[in-house]
Parts: sequence; structure tokens; C-alpha cells
Amino acid sequence: MSASQQSYENNYSSEERVLADHLIGLEKAALEKWFKGDTSGYERLWSTRSFTYFDAVVTERVDDHETIKKFLDSIRGKLFAENFEFRSPRVQAVKDMAVLTYQLFSKTNLIDMEYNVVEVFQKEGNEWRVIHSTWSFIRPMDKKFSDTIV
Repeated sequence: MSASQQSYENNYSSEERVLADHLIGLEKAALEKWFKGDTSGYERLWSTRSFTYFDAVVTERVDDHETIKKFLDSIRGKLFAENFEFRSPRVQAVKDMAVLTYQLFSKTNLIDMEYNVVEVFQKEGNEWRVIHSTWSFIRPMDKKFSDTIV
């Protein structure tokens, strides 16, 4: 755990700690299924009411659950990994919304995954659902900036 992670976690109230643990648990449970070829964890976690999605391999935003479900259906039973690393999770929350950020690493049967992940949660009734998800590659900057830009 990084020093900055320890610092913000020290500021959690007991309720915030419970919420952070809950949301991280929901995400890890979906990932456990994901790496066994089972997309149902994300299909249930991602909101059917209001959902958007960005991925490093998609050129446009996905704007609804129906479209992302087609993607999930297309990879169901095809992606497998023996393990994954869920690094540096952080939850920032207000009232009925929360943002979970983390880094994900895994060597799967299809690709080596190295992602920065952002999950925006909203409480829908008594359940927390992801209303926006972004998966972006972790990589060095491709662009060259002049030395004058700091």
C-alpha cells in the first residue's frame, strides 16, 4: 500500500470504510468470475438503468447496458486467467455515489491485461451499481512534448 493510500484511508469514517470494503468486494467478485470466463458478475454489477463504458480498444463510448451485454455475450466462456492483481484500490464517495479506481494486472489466455480502471457507482434502491466504467491501458506516453512544457 502506498503512503498516499494509507493517508486517505486514515481519513475514512467507519461508514466510509464499510462502503469502500463493500464496493471493492463487489468489483473483486465480478473479476473472479470474469477470469473464469463468466461475464455474469459484470452483467449484474453494471446498471441496466443508466450505463456508459469506455475501453482502450473501443473508439466510441458505449451508451447502454444492452450494447455492453452484447459485448459480454461475445466473450463469455473465452477469457481465462489463473490469477489477477488488483492494485491500489481507492474509493471516494458522497451520499449515493462513489468512484472506485484501481490497477488491474493479469496474464490471460487472450491478452496480457494492464489496465487503469475507473468504476462510478450509484445507489439504485438498496443496491450499488456501476453507472460508468472506463478501462484504459497502462502505458508510457506515446506523444513527445517539448522540453518547455512542464
